Amino acid sequence: MSAHDLASQHCQPRKGAEHALDRARIDELLASLPGWTVSPDGKAIVKDFRFDDFHRTLGFINAVGFMANREDHHPDIEAGYGHCHLLWSTHDVGGLSLNDFICAARVEALLAR
Repeated sequence: MSAHDLASQHCQPRKGAEHALDRARIDELLASLPGWTVSPDGKAIVKDFRFDDFHRTLGFINAVGFMANREDHHPDIEAGYGHCHLLWSTHDVGGLSLNDFICAARVEALLAR
């Protein structure tokens, strides 16, 4: 599945371990999202973003926040001057779900504009 295909989907409520993705599916989806990696505990996907200044970093965070609210799926965000670290996971499944990859692809689409 391409990043475009993922970004065109919307998050769905996913609760319970039956919605957690296995490692093979995670690796398959991750292949379409350059720069994203699996966290050391295997329960999240993460990426660091770099920007020229704090203003652009905040603009990115606001755009991600707007998208996350529309999808009702929210990342952990760490930021500072010129950088932002995003972490997507689905707490209700105890790991990664398709929602995490949909949102990561939507972040990539934001940056492609």
